[in-house]
Amino acid sequence: MTIKVLPVSGEQTDLLGAVVALGDRYTKWLGLLTPPAYRAAAEEGGLLVAVEGEKVVGYALFGLPKRNTHVRLAHLCVAEAHRGKGIARRLIQAIRARHPERLGIRARCRRDYDLSGMWTSLGFVPLGEGLGRGRDQETLDTWWLGLGHQDLFAEVQSDALLVVTVDHSVFAGLRGNGTASDVEDSRALEAGWLADLIELAFTPQLLHDVRDVADRTTRQHQRAGLPGLRQITPTQDTVAARHKELLAAVEKNLPELPLDAKVRSRLKYVAETSCAGLQILVTRDPALARLSDVAWDIAGVKVVAPSVVTLHVDELRQAQLYRPKDLLGTALSAGEVAPGGEGELVAFFDQADSDNGSAFQERLKDFANDQTLWRRELLRDGEGRPVALYVWALDGRNLNVPLLRTATHPLEESLARQLLLMLKRLGRDRKAQAIRITDPFLSPVARAAAGADGFTEQSGDLVALLVDVCGSAAEVSAAATGIASRLGLAVPELHAGLAAEVASTAERAWWPAKIIDSKLPSFSVPIEPRWSAELFDFPTMLVPRDEVLGISREHVYYRSPGHRSESVPARLLWYVSKGGPGQQGQMVIGCSRLDEVVIDEPDTLFSRFEHLGVYGREQVRAVAEPYGSAMALRFSDTELFPVPVSLGRFKAFAEDLGLPLSLISLSKISNALFQAVYKEGHRKT
Repeated sequence: MTIKVLPVSGEQTDLLGAVVALGDRYTKWLGLLTPPAYRAAAEEGGLLVAVEGEKVVGYALFGLPKRNTHVRLAHLCVAEAHRGKGIARRLIQAIRARHPERLGIRARCRRDYDLSGMWTSLGFVPLGEGLGRGRDQETLDTWWLGLGHQDLFAEVQSDALLVVTVDHSVFAGLRGNGTASDVEDSRALEAGWLADLIELAFTPQLLHDVRDVADRTTRQHQRAGLPGLRQITPTQDTVAARHKELLAAVEKNLPELPLDAKVRSRLKYVAETSCAGLQILVTRDPALARLSDVAWDIAGVKVVAPSVVTLHVDELRQAQLYRPKDLLGTALSAGEVAPGGEGELVAFFDQADSDNGSAFQERLKDFANDQTLWRRELLRDGEGRPVALYVWALDGRNLNVPLLRTATHPLEESLARQLLLMLKRLGRDRKAQAIRITDPFLSPVARAAAGADGFTEQSGDLVALLVDVCGSAAEVSAAATGIASRLGLAVPELHAGLAAEVASTAERAWWPAKIIDSKLPSFSVPIEPRWSAELFDFPTMLVPRDEVLGISREHVYYRSPGHRSESVPARLLWYVSKGGPGQQGQMVIGCSRLDEVVIDEPDTLFSRFEHLGVYGREQVRAVAEPYGSAMALRFSDTELFPVPVSLGRFKAFAEDLGLPLSLISLSKISNALFQAVYKEGHRKT
């Protein structure tokens, strides 16, 4: 009988039920996955099923991460009685056919399953290994199947983990205590396919709850499981202050809820998570879930069920890593390390046994005394604490960075990503063609951020190309090849007509390159001066922000919900519309990369993107009137033009190209027009 491979939608409940039943037969190998996760995958186009007649004989469940342009394969399952018929190959081929723009397919599989022959036969190659987060700390192999694009860009992805704290209700389930559904729901967090996406952590309140378990055997069993999670201990004073704020908010907003010992302990989880710089607290406790609004409004902590984490891991991870709103709200300051001030920094940036204490201090002093003119740059937070440190010097056409550190801080991930963009801007301004980071003790956070930013490893160093070309694929490729050959690197050759996803990844890896003859579209976005001032400090505010610190990697902008051919990924040109008397306006001020377009109810959008935006809830609601919904444009890596392009020049470029130009609403423009405006914005004379 013929085997067919079909997509499954969220409405096909019978088919979904059959897929869930098949997956449940093989949870020992696949890991636990709840029915809502299957349904969510189906709704997002990530579930294919193989059927023979009316019978489900196999399926592939996969994710399509918005930031990383690969397919993340979570389940590849074939019923035992139907193996050997090429069903797995058919499923993989179907994924390839449906998503040819993706760079490849990535999967994780336990080494002790001895399935390397299967993966190899399907065309996958092993990329590396890591430890799982299950109770037995199994070794997981990473398998990769390229989809015909250059492998260099397959490495441009973030390996940063979503760190979540768990309360006792979830931890008990992880240890096998509770009902079957309790255990299944909690242990879904340990599924192999999540191993490189999620790290589970606990705060001191969990230790108190484990101590209070009445049964001695159960208590000891739970204590034995604590070393398997990361322990995080924020300072007691900050936790106490945050806990007090939460209690006051509950008393005001939930007056019917008694502030007994149970409520206080639940709020302690929230306070500790917040003060540890984390945003996600996982619980199965309905009483704690009831406090979710207070937790978010006061502490910026999302209280969620385990199923929410497994369903929305990519979105939650991005919320953790990119917190530009927090950066905008801090009094971060930049300056050079003062002579004699090296000793102060030891406690903040001492990160390795062979580079600690006096060794670190002397190394930092040596940069000041070296014949090379090293710049020792330091970032401090609003309280004056050092949060980031880097040393750089220009060596011909290379920007060398022998030291790059981030301190443990609630904004460490955001700062690491911001530092890398600062270095790229610094290199470009000084005509450098490459950045080389040689710090042997680079923090894991900074290393993960570099991987997402196009840095590749070369003899232990991290190297990124700066391809300052806005032109055809051939022009960009020629420039990249010239730089790479000087560095002893190999780079892919680009061709006209690159898929939008590949072109966007190449532009991110080789920033500030722009590949004009690709399929990556360009759009013009009109923005009112009041919002451009908040987002980009243009027109300059009364208290101007430093551009490098003020323009963070990612933001969101809201507009009316009508679609105008928006597609993702894309480039955006920001046109500041006419302002009030005395305000600058009617000019194109810069460009960004468009990462996501979402239309939804205003409150839903605000909750989802609040960490990225400058709009308040009421302002998002106003955008939604009278439609009842709004559109959120999530964008990143904004590049302000050294020379803003006037409205007259913008119109003249469009007329020269024989193109219409709309300045009222978001509208698609030709890549040729984008190129003309971009070059004008970087004109030297």
